[in-house]
Amino acid sequence: MKHLLKLLDLSKEEILELLNLADQLKYERKHGIPHPHLTGKTLGMIFQKASTRTRVSFETGMVQLGGYPLFLSANDLQIGRGEPVQDTARVLSRFLDGIMIRTFAQQEVEDLAKFGSIPIINGLTDFCHPCQVLADLMTVREYKGSLEGLKMCYIGDGNNMANSLIVGGLKVGMDVAIACPKDYQPDKAVLDFANPTGKFTMTDKPIEAAVDADVIFTDVWASMGQEGEAEQRRIAFAGYQVNDELLGAAHPDCMIQHCLPAHRGEEITEKVFEAHANEIFDEAENRLHAQKAVLVKLLGSR
Repeated sequence: MKHLLKLLDLSKEEILELLNLADQLKYERKHGIPHPHLTGKTLGMIFQKASTRTRVSFETGMVQLGGYPLFLSANDLQIGRGEPVQDTARVLSRFLDGIMIRTFAQQEVEDLAKFGSIPIINGLTDFCHPCQVLADLMTVREYKGSLEGLKMCYIGDGNNMANSLIVGGLKVGMDVAIACPKDYQPDKAVLDFANPTGKFTMTDKPIEAAVDADVIFTDVWASMGQEGEAEQRRIAFAGYQVNDELLGAAHPDCMIQHCLPAHRGEEITEKVFEAHANEIFDEAENRLHAQKAVLVKLLGSR
């Protein structure tokens, strides 16, 4: 494992290794055990999309690991003024030990890895969100004890979260069912991976997807950059809400996960959100621990 570009690149063993390391780092943090694995290492963090959890968790994680995080706004970089990504990659590789980038196009992340000589971490693209889904899997395993054989259900837009949840869930041995409108399905590359597994189902009927689910995921109906489609999407996603009726089809002890921010009253009701708030905010906290595992794995081995 040289980079974290997308979960499609990782094996089941690599994902579980990261989750195990995240568990260890979380235990050490909770018990005040220092783990300065990245002393003297510097992480450049390129943000072309705004962030709360990604920025704070990566900055905090690097500090806790003994390293130094460097925030790089696209507005302050030459890449934001037209410098080719291959030039940016080669220059930053001579200054930094690793790069985390949160951007729009997956190809930009892939090109940084292709032309640079340091580890690249995908902090989110329009195609996928691998760091979030590592934290999601970590949280589900904390609550359920294992991942193999559980049923994951996702309700909503076939966006970057859906893409990564499908891949991550299937790779660790979960059954995955998703419900999304026919015009908002996941990426073809993800469906080409998922369909032959025999453990994946896709429908446009949320209740059907939620039957016997052990964990239900959802996300906002209009992601960052789609604000102009918000009203159109509210119409398209009417009926795709995580509510008491939907939970009635799932296992009685079904978890709820949401990557946040949540729009209560749209993709999830206030009642369901607050009833499962501990699970959701444990999920948010685990961004820190899962990403520290990624940082140690990629930057600590250099």
